[in-house]
Amino acid sequence: MRTIVVDDDDLSRSVIEDLIAESSDIELIKSCEDPVEAFKAIKEEHIDLVFLDIEMPKMDGMEMIRSLNPLPQIILVTSHTEYALESYEYDVTDFIQKPITLPRFLKAVEKAKMRFEDNRADITTKDKTIFIKTDSKLVQINTEDILWIEALGNYMRIFTQDDKFTILSTMKDIVSKLPADQFTRVHRSFVIRVDKIKSIEDNYILIKDKQISIGKAYKDELSKKLNML
Repeated sequence: MRTIVVDDDDLSRSVIEDLIAESSDIELIKSCEDPVEAFKAIKEEHIDLVFLDIEMPKMDGMEMIRSLNPLPQIILVTSHTEYALESYEYDVTDFIQKPITLPRFLKAVEKAKMRFEDNRADITTKDKTIFIKTDSKLVQINTEDILWIEALGNYMRIFTQDDKFTILSTMKDIVSKLPADQFTRVHRSFVIRVDKIKSIEDNYILIKDKQISIGKAYKDELSKKLNML
């Protein structure tokens, strides 16, 4: 699991960083002094798990939780136990009181790992539709409505005519469920529905108002899928 630490206290961050190094299930991507820095990391790095302090300048941890959408797994690490009840209203994974110990840390990580595995996208197919697991519910999508699919780290974002869905999955899993004659991979991070292409110019595909780069490794496969005169 890709992880960041958010705490304005240097010593506290250092302690959690050392504990993360003891676990093989999580990878420290960034250590942040404040939520503003953390927001940028979550947007750019596609984070699965956040170790979050509550009392911080600029924005406290609870404000950060309320502002994140989608919300990664959160493990609160704080000495302010009065926030425990409110935190569980936001479905945080765990609440650890400082000072943190290795056994308590590993217990929280194990809980996060179990959630991570449980939340992996359950993708099934039926006729011209796929069912995806998102936000703890199954959603049916007509494959004819899909415009493109974009990889975001451990997540995939499916764009349709009217909506978009973010799921925990891999590109390989999604592609295996889609009709091979209708979809093709055009980039390491993109799969497109061929009949939704508006135009192709240079090394870019235009679908709706989205410009998608064509990777060199995928040009030949794309050409085979196009019905050209």
